[in-house]
Order: sequence, then C-alpha cells, then structure tokens
Amino acid sequence: MTESTTTAATDTAYAASDRDMRRILLSSLAGTALEYYDFILYATAAGIVFNHIFFTGLDPTAALVVSFGTLAAGYVARPLGGIIFGSIGDRIGRKTILMLTVLIMGVTSTLIGLLPTTDQIGLMAPILLVTLRVVQGIAVGGEWGGATLVGFENAKKRSRGFAAAFAYMGAPTGTLVGTLILAWMATMPQEDFLSWGWRVPFILSAFFMLIVVFIRRRVTESRVFLETVEQAPSRPKTPLRELVVHHWRPLLRAFTVGISGQAAQGLMGAWAVAYVVAQAAHEQSLVLLLKSSAAVTTILFIIIASRLSDRIGRRRVLVFGNVLGIALAFPIMWMLETDSVVLFFFAIFLGLSVVQGFSAGPYGAYAGEQFPTAVRNSGASVAYQFAATAGAGFTPMIATALASAGGGRLWLVALLWMGFALISLVGLLTGRDRSRLDIGELDGAVHRRAESVLPR
Repeated sequence: MTESTTTAATDTAYAASDRDMRRILLSSLAGTALEYYDFILYATAAGIVFNHIFFTGLDPTAALVVSFGTLAAGYVARPLGGIIFGSIGDRIGRKTILMLTVLIMGVTSTLIGLLPTTDQIGLMAPILLVTLRVVQGIAVGGEWGGATLVGFENAKKRSRGFAAAFAYMGAPTGTLVGTLILAWMATMPQEDFLSWGWRVPFILSAFFMLIVVFIRRRVTESRVFLETVEQAPSRPKTPLRELVVHHWRPLLRAFTVGISGQAAQGLMGAWAVAYVVAQAAHEQSLVLLLKSSAAVTTILFIIIASRLSDRIGRRRVLVFGNVLGIALAFPIMWMLETDSVVLFFFAIFLGLSVVQGFSAGPYGAYAGEQFPTAVRNSGASVAYQFAATAGAGFTPMIATALASAGGGRLWLVALLWMGFALISLVGLLTGRDRSRLDIGELDGAVHRRAESVLPR
C-alpha cells in the first residue's frame, strides 16, 4: 500500500459517516447560533438600549462608553470559559461541554431579559447585568472550541475547513435572527421599546435553548478523540499546563491570527451600529435591518472562504482577508461618516461580510491544526477567546473614544483596524500551513492503519 493510499485510508477511517456528519454540522451551527444570538443581541442592546435604562444620569457619550464596558466584561470572561471548558473537553469530551454551555447561555440570557432597570432597583440593576454578562461570556468561551472541533475532527481532510466553519457561521446566523427580532421590536414607540420591547428577544432564548439541546443530545465524540482517551498513559493530566509549557508557540500564533477577524466583528457588528444611531443619521430600526441583511452575506463569504481554504490552504485565504482589511479600513470609515444609507450598507457589507469572511472563515480549522488532539480543545479555545477579548472586547469602547478624539472623523478608528490586521499577518507569516496533513499526522505520530482504528 502506497503512502498516499495509507493516508487516505486513515483519513477516511477517522471521518464520520455522511449521516452523522450532517447531524454534527447542524449541531455546531445551531448551538453557536444560539450562543451568538444571545451574545450579539447583548452587543446591539449595549449600543442602543442599556445606556438608556441601566446607566442613567450620565451624559450620552459616557453612558455609551460604560454600556460598551459591560460588553467588554463579557469578552474578558471568555478566556476563562475557554480555559475551563477547554480542559473539560480535552479530559472528558467535546459533547459534554456542548451541552453545558448551551444550557448556561440560554438561562443567563433569559434572566437578562427579566432584569429590573436602574429606576426600579437602583445600583443593583447594573451590578446584576454585569454579573450575568460575565457568566454569559464564560459560556461563550467554552462553546466555540467544542462546536468547532466536533466538526473539524469528524470531517475528511478535503472538507475540514468547511466543517470547522459551521461553528463560525453560527455567529452571523445568530446575529441575523437576533437583529431581525430586535429590529422588529424597535419599530414600536421608543418608550415601549425601552420599557419592554427589548426584553422579548432575550426571553426567547429559553425556547431556542430547548431546540439546541434536543439536537445536540445525539452527537457523538470523534474517533480520533476516543482513540486518544484509550491511550490514557500518554494523555496530559492537566491539558492547560501541557499547552502552555510545550505548545506556547502555536498558541501565540493562533491568538495573533484570530485578532483581526474579531476586530472586524467588534467594529462593524457592534460599534458601527451604535455610532450611526448616535449620529442620528438613520432610524435605528433601519440600521438593524441593514445589519441583518449583511449577516446573510457574511454566511455566504464564510462558506466561500472556508471552501477555498480546503483547496488552496488556510494561510493563503487568511492572508488575503487581512490584506483586504488593511486596504478597506479607510474607505469603510469614510462611508460611515456620510449620511447615505446606501454607503452605510456597503460599509457593513464590506467590513462585516467580506473582510470578516476571509479573515475569520477558515480560522476554526487553522486553529485546530495547530495542536495535537490531547490539547486541541484547550489550545483552540484559549487562543480564540483571548483573540476575541483583544480584538472585539474593547474595540467598541476604544472606537467610541477615538471617534470623539478625532472630532467626529474616523481616521483613528481606521488606523486601529489596520493595526489588528497587521498583527494577524505577522502571526500568519511565522508558521507553515498544516491544512494538507491528515488528522493523524497533526498529532505528530504514526497512527494505526485504517483497518485497525476504532470500528465504524
């Protein structure tokens, strides 16, 4: 048997059946859609609701900055979720964390929708909001890694990038559903919207949570993970320590590569919406509707980018996405400065769909390919969540301050975006593309031949 035939046989043996794969991909998409429905819902509400009902008594700019500060608190908590649930995923299994995170996320989001306002209970209202936001961030921190890897580890090599991208597609899918519901509620009178209308999308999380739990209960662990569990003596007892001591270079690389895609999300998915509404350039219901339409095209470009990465390699696609981000940063900010609704849509389309699609679409597979199976959940989760905190957690707050410092002009925000893209480019250029290796070769060891691996 030739080397290429053996590799192909091993790759096929580790892959799930087509029927199981469809269930796995649906699970990844549905779960992360719920997670990001809740998380992006909060980001949008932070820009147009929370500054009015939880942070009253401040001038408009200060209230918006503080409101975005609570958004940042959730992002700060995400690495903690990546550490906690990443270790659980490496020790016990990916499916365990997939069930835990979706339950936590659904409950906390429902509770946010039921929170009394500052006028009703005083200072306890923003304290409870921040507390729930932190718990929400921990849940999201654990969700992405498990949802990405359950598709990544079960897929064939030629479709690994596409399978891993389903977890990333959950973000625009959740954004689309959440924004559409929020936009619908925003068409009501402002007083009613701030009183109870904004709560409806959060409370609906309980219903969506039950659907995702039903889907995920039939998902099974990947064969490559189960084989690693069988090799108990060779498994690290503390995956996080193993990761930091022996895999710190790929961890750092995966962190830097993930920053730019998260910056695009933070700037165009959260800050830009709040900026345009605050400038009174357009009605907030129209702005939310345009953002939701951009979510559809974001899914399309994530599919294009991930499919392309399976053909020409992850690194080439990611490099293109970051170069594109640098080239379009100033034009996009100029579009946001205008009063044209058409240019606002093109800004959101280019920044949220095209740039983010190519700079983040193949990232799940890229991050998974940096680590062996025994620490893959920890490595991918920690790198991604620290990148999310650095790239998206503080950017809405920083961008708001930079826009004010620039006298309303957004050239400083453009420079910020370009800086994030340059960091990711440096990370990409320091490592080699591993998308051509099969799942066994990623562990750096010769695996058993296809005939002797775990039975199908």
